[in-house]
Amino acid sequence: MKKVKGLRSRLTQYGDEEFALFLRRGFLKGAGFTDEALERPIVGVLSTASDFNPCHKTAPQVAEAVSRGVRLAGGLPFVFPTVSLHEAFSFPTSMLLRNLMAMDVEEMIAALPLDAVVLIGGCDKTIPAELMGAISADMPAIVVNVGSMLAGKHEGARLGACTDCRRLWAQFRAGTLDGPDLNRAHDQLMPTSGTCMVMGTASTMACLAETLGFMLPGSATAPAVSSDRWRFAEATGTRAVEMAKTGGPRPSELLTKAALRNASVILQATSGSTNALVHLAAIAGRAGITYDLAELDRVGREVPVLLDLKPAGMNFMEDFHAGGGLPALWRRLKDHLDLNAKTVNGETLGDVVKRWPAYVDDKVIRPLNNPLVANEAIAILSGNLAPQGAAIKLASATKRLCTHEGPALVFDSLDDLEKRIDDPNLNVTPDTVMVLRNAGPIGAPGMPEAGALPIPKKLGSKGITDMVRISDARMSGTAFGTVVLHISPEAAAGGPLALVKDGDVIRLDAPARNLNLKVDDAELARRRTAWKPPAKPKRGYTRLYVDRVTQAEKGCDFDFLTGNR
Repeated sequence: MKKVKGLRSRLTQYGDEEFALFLRRGFLKGAGFTDEALERPIVGVLSTASDFNPCHKTAPQVAEAVSRGVRLAGGLPFVFPTVSLHEAFSFPTSMLLRNLMAMDVEEMIAALPLDAVVLIGGCDKTIPAELMGAISADMPAIVVNVGSMLAGKHEGARLGACTDCRRLWAQFRAGTLDGPDLNRAHDQLMPTSGTCMVMGTASTMACLAETLGFMLPGSATAPAVSSDRWRFAEATGTRAVEMAKTGGPRPSELLTKAALRNASVILQATSGSTNALVHLAAIAGRAGITYDLAELDRVGREVPVLLDLKPAGMNFMEDFHAGGGLPALWRRLKDHLDLNAKTVNGETLGDVVKRWPAYVDDKVIRPLNNPLVANEAIAILSGNLAPQGAAIKLASATKRLCTHEGPALVFDSLDDLEKRIDDPNLNVTPDTVMVLRNAGPIGAPGMPEAGALPIPKKLGSKGITDMVRISDARMSGTAFGTVVLHISPEAAAGGPLALVKDGDVIRLDAPARNLNLKVDDAELARRRTAWKPPAKPKRGYTRLYVDRVTQAEKGCDFDFLTGNR
């Protein structure tokens, strides 16, 4: 049976399909469309434009360029909105709303008369949410990101949001940078539209979306305000029409175990955001695949960090793009990648590598014999404090602290952390292991980017810049330090983190992949009898979230959304 396409697909149910089509065409004629236009393949252009998402200020221009490409290829573009999430404009955290956005994407793709869809994303949670929804709907889909900012300049130094935001704020807290100097730098931290120009979560997820095959090769790295961005957007629209006509490739054809392993390779080689672990698990789960964290750890032991970008290195996304882009990195890593993996434009990764220009900037995309970090950018830990796993970004950690034993200082919540962190009488030393709990998927709720706890002022003022910090929260991809994240099960789900007391000795042995609480089992069992789960929200989406969200290693998705529809 031939699949119905265009305006005739997904007709509103009135009990009379011909009337439904008559009504639909009538409303579009009222909008000024001709009969000829309405016979063309329909490409949806899902836009994340929002005044509350300054990183996506150029999303309307991206949508316009995509639409131009659709028309040039003989298709009919329809731009429509979705939930738009910006990390700094979502209370209490954008991660709480990622699943809501994913549900919106899935349901609108399934409801509208589309033959293919272009997904415009960028800031942190938008591309993961779009991929989750598109995989569940399994309609031909292609991603184009808004692109990164250009680097700022201040007093002879290049600045990048938000790695330098955090560095400068830490200096201000420590008293080594005064307010006027901070404000002058502040003006240059985010000098153009676009997402963070370092290898934060937005850049990481764009690179992983391209590696998974969902973007045109080379497009992930183009800056937001570059002409390359508009050309890639136009080409994306053109490709979407071809996909609309042929019916593929569909997301289920691209998202395979081999593609996910390739994503793990690139995540390690770029020293990408640890947030990607949660997002990749959720994306894989939508296709009914388990994202293999043990494999990610094994990959990390073999794959060097070749990309010299902040926060692990010194350069920026514009340098990555000018230095050869992501396919140039694939070529460096061809012996670690499955080059038979498919991409959305009909090529394999191997095809792209073969045809990609030979030029590469060795200072940005380093050769294998001169890596930025030899291996182990991101490691997965286990132990009695993290039975289901935890993550640490070794490439951004202080090496001497990666094997450390010290007394715990426990903060029971984000509010508790804020109230006490700068108390001059806080019982803390450089050897202390700072613990934040009840900041996971259920506990916060939404697993905010609070894992990189600030250094207490009493220590920061003495020159201490890093300490061991552990939590069930996440950390921004732009952050740095010896920070253990995603401890699972989280405290609010009854995980061992809920049982830690001030003064308990915690041992981190990252080389051995261990995180252990040095308290005997009998004492932990006694403490558990006194533990009570936190009260749940009374209503709405937040109640749905805490009732049905999975733990970090499964992607913090809703348990009823795994597997496509």
